[in-house]
Amino acid sequence: METLTGRAGAPAATVTTRSEDQTRAFAAALAGVAQPGDRIALVGPLGAGKTQFAKGFAVGLGVREVVNSPSFTLMAEYAGRLPLFHQDLYRLSGADEILAGGLLDERQYEGVTLSEWGERLPGTLDPDRLTVRIEIAAEEERRISIEPALPAHDRYLRAANAWRP
Repeated sequence: METLTGRAGAPAATVTTRSEDQTRAFAAALAGVAQPGDRIALVGPLGAGKTQFAKGFAVGLGVREVVNSPSFTLMAEYAGRLPLFHQDLYRLSGADEILAGGLLDERQYEGVTLSEWGERLPGTLDPDRLTVRIEIAAEEERRISIEPALPAHDRYLRAANAWRP
């Protein structure tokens, strides 16, 4: 598997959250700067809070439906200010399965795609993604790093740096 990194020399922002509520609130704040075509790779170990982040991001986009991990459907779509395409790549073993599963398509340019287990999607297929890396710092505490791939992603850095719990 590939390690995801932002563009060379790009700044990153790191925020610490101390509860699931704070993780969701932080993600909602980031959703406020989302634009059509944004692709976000959520990276972190099992239990890190990738789905909690996705739930908060959905709220920030104005999604009214309950967001759950799409582990068995692979991708769920939600209507909000922008369409949200929420993917779970955990069960997939590589690019061939991702392409065969239809997880990359032109509709996603109209909305935002969040990919849990984003490291399973090779960077060569998705080089312009923003990486959100979630680390478990303590039982409820998470360290969330925003790693831009494009200068346009700097809006996420600004939103992360402006966020206060």
